[in-house]
Amino acid sequence: MSSSETQQQPNIPKGSYPKEETVNPSGTAGAPSASTAQEAEQPRETWNNLMERMLERGNMTRAYHRVMSNGGAAGIDGMALKSLKPYLDEHWTQIRQRLLQGTYQPAPVRRVEIPKPDGGVRKLGIPTVLDRLIQQALNQILTPIFDPTFSKYSYGFRPGRSAHQAVQQAKEYIAQGYRVVVDMDLAQFFDRVNHDILMARVARKVADKRVLKLIRRYLQAGVMDHGVILRTEEGTPQGGPLSPLLANIILDDLDKELEKRGHKFCRYADDSNIYVKSRRAGERVMASVTRFVEGRLKLKVNEAKSAVDRPWKRKFLGFSFTNGKQPKIRLAEKTVLRVKTKIKQLTQRSQSIAMEDRIEKLNLYLRGWMGYFRLADTPTPFQRFDEWLRRRLRMCRLKEWKRPATRRRKLVALHIPEHLARKISGSRKGCWRLACTPQMNTALGLRYWESQGLLSLAEMYQKYRNSI
Repeated sequence: MSSSETQQQPNIPKGSYPKEETVNPSGTAGAPSASTAQEAEQPRETWNNLMERMLERGNMTRAYHRVMSNGGAAGIDGMALKSLKPYLDEHWTQIRQRLLQGTYQPAPVRRVEIPKPDGGVRKLGIPTVLDRLIQQALNQILTPIFDPTFSKYSYGFRPGRSAHQAVQQAKEYIAQGYRVVVDMDLAQFFDRVNHDILMARVARKVADKRVLKLIRRYLQAGVMDHGVILRTEEGTPQGGPLSPLLANIILDDLDKELEKRGHKFCRYADDSNIYVKSRRAGERVMASVTRFVEGRLKLKVNEAKSAVDRPWKRKFLGFSFTNGKQPKIRLAEKTVLRVKTKIKQLTQRSQSIAMEDRIEKLNLYLRGWMGYFRLADTPTPFQRFDEWLRRRLRMCRLKEWKRPATRRRKLVALHIPEHLARKISGSRKGCWRLACTPQMNTALGLRYWESQGLLSLAEMYQKYRNSI
């Protein structure tokens, strides 16, 4: 550990921890490795000291650094991340004692609603910083127990797995001839999880009653919405480090059922796709799996958003596919609309912002966006995005050059002949229309925006494709 990390970690008293040798005979610090599948298959009683494992110094320190690196807003107590270390220095001994005794009571989460791209809102529950730390420490202990037993076709929020792998698996199914998809959407999944069913699944592998009690208390901690604390009798609020693991635990029953039936499927969190060879088979699978989900797991299938259709007519994790015998991954139509909406927000003519700052914000967004959507096999959309984006920026430039004399002078300085510059400066057409004229394309073309530091999606995409 570096000296800077040593300075940042909280002063958790060493004497409050048992020696590591008595808890972890293998001698590794913190939680057991995620690869220890043999340990995960041991009898339930093996995990009777999970609370002590969770509270080991190494595990808590890793959890602290993870919470700090993740960032995030304060919970209902208003405590910011920077205040966590001094708070732990003063109160950790008492907090640890309550956890060991099974008397720790989590705080309610703070309700935050964020708009969904396709309408509606997604309800998040922001735990306090202290509860995020405890949840993260608990997650680090539970993941090596549960994760090795999860289906290999479950890709969401798991170590070493990603959305890209799920999309690649879907592509492979289509190439094998499974050209009908049962696209199943679970309605308000995180708000509808049945606590008793979930806790029964957790108790299959966890015998430590203090841990079981702590998890249930997190589920029932309540939600503060507009200053009012509401009871939570079902659901696992999105926003805490523990929620994704709990979601995978309860949906693992669905995975095992699909495997038992021999279905070709891939699941990312609550987004499940099952691939079959005919529409008739798809309708049959949709009906039977819906009965299983609603009957066994007490969840609700969103009939409006679920469908049996061709994969290239649906979207999966932001992507879709071409309809050839050898399918290619492409951007879904909604993804294209979403990125254009975001770019329009960043290139509004009405925004009074320097072009350098505008480009900096655009680059930040484009770099992150391309980091995910570079998986697409089709380069043409990225080239079209570049052309459209440069036109948006040319429109912004024209808006900046308000007076006709200024436009003519600027264009002449960019080596546009005087008579052609006058056609632009004297035109009564709008900025968006003028941004597509040959004069503006020449003056503010690709080289100009490269000199301004604008990133090219097509160039970033090509670099990625050349590296694989």
